Amino acid sequence: MSESNEEFTEENSQKYKFWLKIKKLFQTKPKTTEEMVAIVEAASEDAVIDKDAERMISGALEVSAMQTGDIMIPRTQMNVLKADDTLHENIKKIIETKHSRYPVVGENIDEILGILLVKDLLALIFQGDPLDLKTNSESSQKYIIDLLRPPVLVPESKRLNILLKQFREDRNHMALVIDEYGILAGLVTIEDVLEEIVGEIEDEHDAQEISQIRKISENNFMVQALTPIDDFNNYFDSNFSQDEFDTIGGIIIHEFGRLPKRNEKIQKENFSFHITHADNRRLHSIRVTLQEK
Repeated sequence: MSESNEEFTEENSQKYKFWLKIKKLFQTKPKTTEEMVAIVEAASEDAVIDKDAERMISGALEVSAMQTGDIMIPRTQMNVLKADDTLHENIKKIIETKHSRYPVVGENIDEILGILLVKDLLALIFQGDPLDLKTNSESSQKYIIDLLRPPVLVPESKRLNILLKQFREDRNHMALVIDEYGILAGLVTIEDVLEEIVGEIEDEHDAQEISQIRKISENNFMVQALTPIDDFNNYFDSNFSQDEFDTIGGIIIHEFGRLPKRNEKIQKENFSFHITHADNRRLHSIRVTLQEK
């Protein structure tokens, strides 16, 4: 047999093995998200689709089974503006936190007055008669309240694919999440949902030198799995050992005792680790939440 025939036979053999795998998966109709994800992973392993496509398809499938409560920012970690603060104080907070939308509260966080879009505030500030940013609280409250938009309320149990559809249809980018008793539980944005599909979305304000660790709220951070343990310890003032592993991802895999899957969670010391991106070969990124000691 010639060399070209041998190569041809080997190529056909690989294709045949792949189609046998696909045929086996489709012998019965997929009944769960996990079965569909397995089909997508098989296609990626045999280079029918690339890794980015696999991640997005798998993410879209998994989002349909996830609930808003799975990804929301808890109420204790929300960045909010207070209507009673002066404009100067609120603008200072906007500059520090760099968000485009904020819930505005009254006397406490349960008194949600509405949602402020920063672009609306900027338009008011740069009108012909500029505002005094250090104006008293009563005047400040009037300016803020006049700009507020009605909040969108969704239950913790709302599925993410339905929430994404609602965001698109209503042209909203933020929703407040309430629990079964109607109490504020947290908030979720359209970016949070999209990150579950396409992976972490880098913000233009993220500092390049600390790109492996990105703060997303007071106690929530996006962390790359390849972040060196020394860098992680320095950032969070933690004491994870570097004797056995070089990266924070290595420690997390060790705690699971296996390669974890996307959306799995584990607790270690005062950290909660939520897997946000992983494939069948390695761990990519984690959402880290600081727990109260």
